[in-house]
Amino acid sequence: MMKSDRKSVSDRRKVLEARLLDLRSRLRSIEAELDSHQNPDWEELAVEREGDEVLEATGLSGQTEIRRIEVALARIESGDYGICVKCGAEISEDRLDVLPYTPFCRTCAT
Repeated sequence: MMKSDRKSVSDRRKVLEARLLDLRSRLRSIEAELDSHQNPDWEELAVEREGDEVLEATGLSGQTEIRRIEVALARIESGDYGICVKCGAEISEDRLDVLPYTPFCRTCAT
């Protein structure tokens, strides 16, 4: 990656904050959908419950990503963003492009 292509910490913060807003909005939608299922028809309720399991799994995944983003934003505030929390090495730009909330360099993540 050329030096001019490097994203600034400010750019990465914007990406993380936008993703955080999107995830929180999706989780509100999932919660509303789960709360809406009150079908008295047992067959339809069973189908809704199967869908609820998928929504709940999606919600849990979203909550996990939200926590990771919040921690990454805290690392930005403290000046530790982009530094591996395990070995102290710089996390590669390519890795941060794919996983902007990662606290680990490629070596420590494996």
